[in-house]
Amino acid sequence: MTKLNQRTVATAIAATGIGLHSGKKVTLTLKPAQVDTGIVFERTDLGKTIPMAANLVQDTMMSSNLVQGDARVGTVEHLLSAVAACGIDNLIIEVDAPEIPIMDGSAAPFLYLIDKAGIAEQTALKKFIKIIKPVEVSDGDKWARLEPYEAGFLMDFEIDFAHAAIAATEQSTRLDFSTANFAIEVGQARTFGFLKDLEYLQKNNLALGGSLDNAVVLDDNSVVNADGLRYPNEFVRHKMLDAVGDLYVIGHPLLAKFSAFKSGHALNNALIRAVLADESCYKIVTFYDKNDCPIDYVEAA
Repeated sequence: MTKLNQRTVATAIAATGIGLHSGKKVTLTLKPAQVDTGIVFERTDLGKTIPMAANLVQDTMMSSNLVQGDARVGTVEHLLSAVAACGIDNLIIEVDAPEIPIMDGSAAPFLYLIDKAGIAEQTALKKFIKIIKPVEVSDGDKWARLEPYEAGFLMDFEIDFAHAAIAATEQSTRLDFSTANFAIEVGQARTFGFLKDLEYLQKNNLALGGSLDNAVVLDDNSVVNADGLRYPNEFVRHKMLDAVGDLYVIGHPLLAKFSAFKSGHALNNALIRAVLADESCYKIVTFYDKNDCPIDYVEAA
């Protein structure tokens, strides 16, 4: 019998990239952390620490941003989706700027970093949040829901864009969450945006680092990127990728069914806050035998 224990990275690993909004160079370092540390961000340029917590997501314009006092770290969702997919429970994330580097706009570079760092098993049992009563939040016609599900973490996501290039693709998808399924089915899906919005954003000092190298860009009718899409339905797959990262801010992996229609960062965060506000709708569970866990994670070294 093998216990299902908490995990961290085996060694520290660093990477540099461009900040999506600042357009400036950002250095990111992932470091091992002790049992029950959770995911912690350290702004090395400020000497400030920001724990991953649902109530610290104070800004959801275009991305999920953690804010504590005068310190913030933005665009955390792509990195956190990779951390969740690899089953990492404890991690120090050092960054020398107000945002995580955008890399190629997907989770794939972060999956690569974690793979290169290696995964280390720790000495305490891994904790899960098991949903035992349905929870739903809505905003107009948008909604997101978590409900009991015994077979792991199942995700159903649907978007609804009138843009011709998006409407021509399948706008719904499902993911039976595991390391392999995430990496293959959604991990390479890139963020996307519209040329018509770029001028406004840049006038407001946003998306200064956005380019065809880190996003799917759409003009009035089509995809501008010469190499097209990575998946036939890359748009909805990226929204699901975002949701994996947004939901992981709850603090532990979820055992539940997640369903959403047109949900984004704000509604995803509202959903996990609603869960945490009602202790009757969840419980913390562990698996003494990892074969009893319904989610498959990549094997640790």
